Amino acid sequence: MTKQTILSTIREIGLVPVVRTASADSAFKAIEAIYAGGVLTAEITMTVPGALGVLEKLADHFGDRMLLGAGTVLDPETCRACMLAGAQFFVTPALNFKTIEMAHRYGKPIMPGALTPTEVLAAWDAGADLVKIFPCDNVGGPKYIKALKGPFPQIEMIPTGGVSLTTAGDFLKAGASAVAVGGELVDAKTIKEGNYAIFTERAKRFLDVVKAARLELKA
Repeated sequence: MTKQTILSTIREIGLVPVVRTASADSAFKAIEAIYAGGVLTAEITMTVPGALGVLEKLADHFGDRMLLGAGTVLDPETCRACMLAGAQFFVTPALNFKTIEMAHRYGKPIMPGALTPTEVLAAWDAGADLVKIFPCDNVGGPKYIKALKGPFPQIEMIPTGGVSLTTAGDFLKAGASAVAVGGELVDAKTIKEGNYAIFTERAKRFLDVVKAARLELKA
């Protein structure tokens, strides 16, 4: 899959589930449930125990049917290891230029984390494909995205933190290219209960919110 195809897929879906679970097995099951709900992309964070093994297993299981990314990538070595395990895109919580360089070297998209206007511009100048605005809810949520898009209309942003069924549409209408959603989609309590079908229903509802927001933007 080419870099542009990967980016187009993320933009089209408009939603990147962030799967951060306490075990490899629960991560795999959660992503299966998300896929069943029609969301064909997911980010597996490197905080999941055995995350590289999960990536490999998911890549073998889904093949080209699902776009898999690696999250909480802190350094270029981890980026490369995730790439070899099957990750197609990379997300970082902070700005690390060497990690961006590693993704570029192999023609893969990367979404480095940034928060301040200076960090956002530095990430874009360094070649970020999308800039992850994190933690977005702590500094105003959708209003902050709208404020950033004023001076930076050319920078594609994906807010993380505070994205819920209630706010996802507002983030998109504020100018976000897509939204990243974590615990509001995949949460520890539901995993403990073993009720993965809830994630399937939530995935469908998030897709409905994205669709509604985009129809409103076109109107």
